[in-house]
Amino acid sequence: MKAPPAPSARRLIATVAWLYHTRGLRQNAIAERLNISQSRVSRLLEQAVGLDIVRTTVVLPADEQSVLERELETAYDLRSAHVYDIGEVLDETQLVRELGQLLALQLQTTPLDAEVIGFTPWSRTLQEAVRNLQPLRNSGTRYVVEMLGDLGPPAQQHLAAQNTQQLATLTGGEPLYLRLPGVLPNREVKETLLAHDSHARETLAKLDSIDLALTGFGSGDIVPPLRAGDNFFTADQVARVKKLGAVGEVNLRYICEDGTPVANELDELVVGATLAQLRRAERRLGVGGGPSKYAAVRAALLGGWINVLVTDSTTAQWLLDNRTR
Repeated sequence: MKAPPAPSARRLIATVAWLYHTRGLRQNAIAERLNISQSRVSRLLEQAVGLDIVRTTVVLPADEQSVLERELETAYDLRSAHVYDIGEVLDETQLVRELGQLLALQLQTTPLDAEVIGFTPWSRTLQEAVRNLQPLRNSGTRYVVEMLGDLGPPAQQHLAAQNTQQLATLTGGEPLYLRLPGVLPNREVKETLLAHDSHARETLAKLDSIDLALTGFGSGDIVPPLRAGDNFFTADQVARVKKLGAVGEVNLRYICEDGTPVANELDELVVGATLAQLRRAERRLGVGGGPSKYAAVRAALLGGWINVLVTDSTTAQWLLDNRTR
């Protein structure tokens, strides 16, 4: 009887199957991307069927860890790390898309076991995950709670609401929305709007009870489709908080290089989950990677704001090489 392949071999088989069946790459393109022969790609695809990795969709192997994952968990005291070797990517937009698709596959094979899910609908990677997610049976989810109010132009706000609704539908939970601007001009306006919106107050209160938080990372910069001062911070505000030491943000809460919160006035302008509420969640899953986010991911891990990481192998290696300075 032939021995089953080693965990590292199974991961390569799953990666090849995902690139071929989900991403639609030709075998020669996969071979070039992963620096292996085309004949080997063909053999790996055959093995994927035999190992039940390929059914109607790609199924990622469960309970098999790479060295990178184990080292990350130890270095940053994580509950779990999920690192994907997706080969060379052309840009960070492609990385966002592929990490989102892989996160969707992971969520299909890992029981959510979360009654209250906190969700950041503005994360591009999480948006991609929701678009590729299939119904999650027996998730036990009762609520999907938005962790941040509206950002950017109306079309973007509509998309965020659709993402929240879709995740709630797929998990069988009830969506709780934050249909207020995510960033307001001052504290007085924020308090006035909240006083007249019982739905927003209910959503913010439910953030105290999150079991699983799904969030992304940000460098803290103003990137399209966001515009300075339009349901977002002004350029001067961002410049000031970076001068105070901010290297990134989690759910628009700015953090320093070592993960400590940046003491600033911007927190009072945000309609969304606080860092204290995020910390209460038993599982805090962050997804993202790429050079522009290296410092932000590292800070979020050092601060303990994230305890489950989904990223690519290049980012993972950078995190290990730069654990301390």
